[in-house]
Amino acid sequence: MDKKMRLKNSPPNKNRNAGTRAFFADVKRWIEEKKAIERGHFVLASGFHSEFYFQAQKLFQHPEIASRIGGAMADLWKRRKIDKVVSLAIGGIVLGQEVARHLGVCHIFLERKNGELLLRRSFEIGKGERILLVEDVITTGGSLKEAIKIIKRKKAKIIGIAAFVSRRKTQFAYPLKILLDLKLPVYRPAVCPLCRRRVKLSVPGTKASK
Repeated sequence: MDKKMRLKNSPPNKNRNAGTRAFFADVKRWIEEKKAIERGHFVLASGFHSEFYFQAQKLFQHPEIASRIGGAMADLWKRRKIDKVVSLAIGGIVLGQEVARHLGVCHIFLERKNGELLLRRSFEIGKGERILLVEDVITTGGSLKEAIKIIKRKKAKIIGIAAFVSRRKTQFAYPLKILLDLKLPVYRPAVCPLCRRRVKLSVPGTKASK
């Protein structure tokens, strides 16, 4: 596990302070104790397939864990002026709330209706507002790119993107700060070795499987 998991935005291990090392040790322990990495054959929200599924909500259902992770992510942005945190439903809601709480700002979220990402529930993004986008897990970044388009249409200013976990390298036109680099292999469906072995495919977060 350690070779596949690395804390981002911190100095190399020998230069980390005791608090950072202790936090990273806690994150690894939480992931193992809460069984946040599931094994099987999964289709991810990105459309990629993987033998591993990282279920961040197994951590965020515990308020003390959600608070510590949200606080660590907020610390990465505390030197920037942020007016509002915007997260993506459903996975990013708890984390977005915690990041916003630690930054002392408002939090809203975008959600899908009929497959389209929308700003709903009378939430507002004002012209010129300084926005921090928060996501729990990034694989391809497709949903975040949709969110960026929505925020740009509102003429707000995107200060950056904060994520708890990245599963693969993704680039954006805005600063990206990731807390945990989790190297779990993903495959395009056409070349998925699990599909070739006819391993049952599951869709996490739903009752659907095929």
